[in-house]
Amino acid sequence: MRFFSAHALFPTLRPRTLIKACLVAASALAASAALAAFPDKPIRVVIGFPAGGPLDQHARLLTERLQAVLGQPVIIDYKSGAGGTVGAQDVMKAPPDGYTLMLANTGVMVINPALYTRLPYSTLRDFTPIARTAMQPLALLVNPKLPVNTLKEFVDYARARPGQINYGSAGNGGISHLVPEMFKNATGLFMVHIPYRGSAPAFTDLMGGQVQFMGESIPQAAAYHKQGKVRALAVTSKARNPALPDVPTVMESGIKNFEVVGFYGFLAPAGLPADVTAKLSDAFKQVMTSAEVRNRMITQGADPAFMGSEEFGKFLSAEMPRWAQAVKASGARLD
Repeated sequence: MRFFSAHALFPTLRPRTLIKACLVAASALAASAALAAFPDKPIRVVIGFPAGGPLDQHARLLTERLQAVLGQPVIIDYKSGAGGTVGAQDVMKAPPDGYTLMLANTGVMVINPALYTRLPYSTLRDFTPIARTAMQPLALLVNPKLPVNTLKEFVDYARARPGQINYGSAGNGGISHLVPEMFKNATGLFMVHIPYRGSAPAFTDLMGGQVQFMGESIPQAAAYHKQGKVRALAVTSKARNPALPDVPTVMESGIKNFEVVGFYGFLAPAGLPADVTAKLSDAFKQVMTSAEVRNRMITQGADPAFMGSEEFGKFLSAEMPRWAQAVKASGARLD
């Protein structure tokens, strides 16, 4: 076998230029080999909320098939606290190598930056968008003993009783707080906000009549509605939701241009190499083409809504000022 030196192959190049060219070529080969090998160990998906919630349900639905696509285990890691902020910080500080991802919702990505006066992260600066996977409409609910069966009847009932209707939420500044505030602004109603520490106690008081109104994500709302423990009057999406097919939209109920939908998506630490970003984004795209995954997601009340990395980044940039305005109108601020 005959071997050739680099100088023999490129006789016109100066030694320094030749060395530089060889280093660039070696770097490119190493990067290509790294991408081909990625992933070669388990991937961790951080959720900033306790196990058992809607995000956990969504993660479990996707990660089983994601493991098959990527050929490595995908481990869910719960880092709950401060409205998802603890989990976001954990991911922000992780190496940008594709082995740490965050599954986040509207609150973590676009509400918290407007809500917290000293938030330790910036969504657009500190994270790399990977994929949006779902849109999550809410249902507007009332206590079933309230003498109303439609959203219009509720608006008339509440308008006749200014300040006498309480609405519950899972906490100050969350989507279950801001959507009713948007609804108040759209209808001119005066209702009193009662914040709780999570959805469970808020639902308990809605069923008990201590609060009369609530906006909550479809999966939980649909379960209680079907049991007759609450009454769903409308959904906040543009189209009716398959989990509540007989419940009209807010716009169908006479309130024009009222479409407010939360979303779920995956992000990585800032600085993730473009090729790793593309590989992860494509993996989620493959997962989302599964009819089984899409059907199960719809059954859970979420709308399959894949966006790749670049499109998801543009979507986040557009959503942030919209939700910032909602936070400002609500008057909610957290330190």
